[in-house]
Amino acid sequence: MTAVLKLARSGAIALALGGLFGNSAMAADTLHIYNWTGYISQAMLDKFTKDTGIAVSLDTFDNNETLLAKLRGGSSGYDITVASTDFVPLMIAEKLIQPVNISELPNYDHLDAQWKKTTWDPGNVYSIPYFWGVTSYAVDTSLYKGPTDSLSLLFNPPAELQGKVGMFSAPTEVIALAMRYLDIEPCTTDPEKLKKVDALLQAQKPFVKIYDSAGIMGRLVSGETAISQVANGEALQARMQKPSLKFVFAKEGGVAWIDNLVVPTSAARPDLAKKFISFLMDPANAALQQKDVGYPTGVIGTEPMLPKEIATASEAQVPADYKKVVSPVCSEEAAKKYDLIWTRLRQ
Repeated sequence: MTAVLKLARSGAIALALGGLFGNSAMAADTLHIYNWTGYISQAMLDKFTKDTGIAVSLDTFDNNETLLAKLRGGSSGYDITVASTDFVPLMIAEKLIQPVNISELPNYDHLDAQWKKTTWDPGNVYSIPYFWGVTSYAVDTSLYKGPTDSLSLLFNPPAELQGKVGMFSAPTEVIALAMRYLDIEPCTTDPEKLKKVDALLQAQKPFVKIYDSAGIMGRLVSGETAISQVANGEALQARMQKPSLKFVFAKEGGVAWIDNLVVPTSAARPDLAKKFISFLMDPANAALQQKDVGYPTGVIGTEPMLPKEIATASEAQVPADYKKVVSPVCSEEAAKKYDLIWTRLRQ
C-alpha cells in the first residue's frame, strides 16, 4: 500500500506531523491544508515537516462545489487549498483567493513552461498546477469481457455491470463526461442538448451503485463497484492493487483537468502556504507526490526519481489522438441549468 493510501478516505482528518524537527520553528507554525480526499502524499508531508519544522493539519473534501461553499462562507480556517481550473477564475473574481505571485518564489524555474502561461491565471499570480490528468472510467475485466473502447459502457452498462456502477458526486464532472459522450460542447445552454444529457443520466441512474467522489479506489479494489468514473491517476493506484482493472481512453474522448494550489483570502498563514508551494516545486518533492498519488505534477525533472511502474504506466500514456476537453468556466445561466439536472438526478 502506498503512503497516500494510509490517509483517511472520507471526512475531515487532522495530521499532527510534529514541529520539532531540524530548525527553530515554533510549534505554533502549523500549515492548514484543505484538499481532495486521498490526494496528497504522506511521505511528502512528513518530509515537509522534517525539512521545515512546520506542522501540517489536513482536512478533506470531495468536490469543487463543497470547496466553493466553504470559501464563500467566510473564514475557512485554511491556509492553502486545491481548486480545479474552471473554478479558479470564479474564485479570483469573488476575491475568495489572494495573489501569491508564485513566479517570485524559489524553485519556480522547475515548473514546466506550459503551466506558466495558463489562460485561467497568466503568470501564476493566484495559482499553480498541483496535479493534472484526464477523467474517463475503469472497468474490472475479470467480470466484463467485452469491448472497452467507448463511454457507452459506463452510461449504458450491460447486465454484468448493472448495479455496480460508480459515478462522481460532483455535478460539473458527471455532466461534463456525459456531454463528452454525447459530443455536446461544454457550457451549452441549448435546451434540446440539455434534455439529452438529462435523459442519459436518468437512464443510467438505476444501474448506479453510488455517486461519491471519495473512496473510488477502495470500491473498485474491493469489488463494490465493477466500473466507475475515475481519473487516470487514481485508476493507476487501483490497478496496482487489482491488476484486472483497466482504465479506458474512450473513442469519444474524456475530460481533461488541472487542479491548482490556491491560497484563500482568509488564510491566517499565507507565509507558510508560500513555503509549501515552493517546497512542492522541488523535483524531488514533486516526484514523491507523483509516486504516491499517480498524477503528473507539472514540475520538470521528476522522471528519473519515479519507479518504472509509475513512469511507464498505461494510464499515463494518453494517446496522441485522444480528444481531451478541458471544462471551461461556464456562465451563470449554464450553471443554474446544470444544477437543475443534478437536483433531479439525485432526488
